[in-house]
Amino acid sequence: MATTKITVNSNGSLKVEGDFEIVDTQGNVYGLQGRTLVSLCRCGRSGNKPFCDGSHKGYLEHDAKAFDLPPRKT
Repeated sequence: MATTKITVNSNGSLKVEGDFEIVDTQGNVYGLQGRTLVSLCRCGRSGNKPFCDGSHKGYLEHDAKAFDLPPRKT
């Protein structure tokens, strides 16, 4: 089993839990202060990006249901 689990929440954030680190485009690590669970914004409305602050409520409509991706192109 993976040490990191990402849950796509319906009408909401991406919940990341387990053993992970989050870095910016320059490779700088966000200070998570020992957290093993965070929620990442996927609507773009958060005032605390990349983390979710609940601003998506009433603005994001997505019914999260798993599916298989098509085969990779070679």
